[in-house]
Amino acid sequence: MFFRTRFLQLLCTLLACAALTQTYVHAQRPNPGGERYWPQWRGPFADGVARKSNPPKDWGPSKNVKWKVSIPGEGSATPIIWDNKIFIAAAIETDKVASTPPKSNAEAKTTPPANFFQFVLICLDRNTGQELWRQVACEQVPHEGKHYTNTFASASPTTDGRRVYVSFGSRGVYCYDLAGELLWTRDLGDMRTRFGWGEATSPVVHDDSLIINWDHEDQSFIEILDAMSGRTKWKADRDEPTSWATPLVVDFDESTQVIANGTNRVRSYDLATGQVVWQCGGQSVNAIPSPILSGETVFCMSGYRTSAALAIPLRSTGDITDTDRILWQHKQGTPYVPSPIVVEDHIYFTASNTGVLSCLNIHTGKPIFARQRLPELKSVYASPVAANGRIYFTDRDGTTVVIRHGDELEVLAINTLAEPVDASPAIVDNQIFLRTATNLYCIENRAP
Repeated sequence: MFFRTRFLQLLCTLLACAALTQTYVHAQRPNPGGERYWPQWRGPFADGVARKSNPPKDWGPSKNVKWKVSIPGEGSATPIIWDNKIFIAAAIETDKVASTPPKSNAEAKTTPPANFFQFVLICLDRNTGQELWRQVACEQVPHEGKHYTNTFASASPTTDGRRVYVSFGSRGVYCYDLAGELLWTRDLGDMRTRFGWGEATSPVVHDDSLIINWDHEDQSFIEILDAMSGRTKWKADRDEPTSWATPLVVDFDESTQVIANGTNRVRSYDLATGQVVWQCGGQSVNAIPSPILSGETVFCMSGYRTSAALAIPLRSTGDITDTDRILWQHKQGTPYVPSPIVVEDHIYFTASNTGVLSCLNIHTGKPIFARQRLPELKSVYASPVAANGRIYFTDRDGTTVVIRHGDELEVLAINTLAEPVDASPAIVDNQIFLRTATNLYCIENRAP
């Protein structure tokens, strides 16, 4: 009897441990394609980390550059990579002028262009940079302008390895196969963004669902499309002004959460039903940084005019604003445009749009080091990426500072391309891809 009891106790313990492991792994499941490629903005886990890659730490215009190709038009969308194909979105201004150009609305601080733009998806060969195909999704005159630092192609494409999805926002959502054939398209209407500053939220694909967040100055909403057909699965209104944050999708505890940052609340939606699982206030205006996951905790930040960082358990339910269910909060030096990055038990982020770096312990929120300047970095829009114990921060002048992951700030390299960079980098294998205002660079770590 004693041995049977001990056996049952041991079996229960093993099952409990297995369940915890299952929950943890399930919560961190990457996009299809695993860790090998960069299928969406911020990579396979949507956290900026390439876990099995080893890109170079040193480069320059002629050092460690495998190839460099010109990218037409404008765009700050991150290139995404699947196998040997790179997909990149761009908006190309044409010489064609509208007979009746659109006019700004009363609240806008920008002026719509008069010229037509071609909104294109370009596919390049990863080995050579050669263009494989180019598809013009549409040719339109944008109905509103954009912030002088924004572009008309700021949302990154995404792929599930079978199809590639690109959102040009008010210009439509488009689905292609990997050979460039158009499979479907959806028009979700026109956004009216804050002050006419333009659009930027990237789509997210998860299994058979495509998630589109649509926060603007009219009725905001989140809409889930069938990835194969483009038909609406569900749509939920959001009490939010304009935001530019890409949602995070997390499999957790036998359900899937869609976590969308916002000015009023960060909210988690049940992907199957559209019901709000939990929500939390305390953010700043103009929510841009995307939520990021570690274990069973999601970290949400914003940093326009004020600073806010929140550590929220995925097991939360209801409205947890200003409650002790928030694991910790931090109110200094949080980012405005860039998103944070987590490496092991450290979360790194830059203050506002500067090169001033802080690092917190993800479990306690206590500073490991705070507000230290990354040398030679000025204004920063690109989100950091990490690989092989190194973290890469790129500023808008094209300078990348590489630091070692650790308890102290240790700079390993300072690299420059002397070209403007707003797009976040992408990492695959021993390569890092940097999109400048006019070019795409493939920088490769070459064995001696």
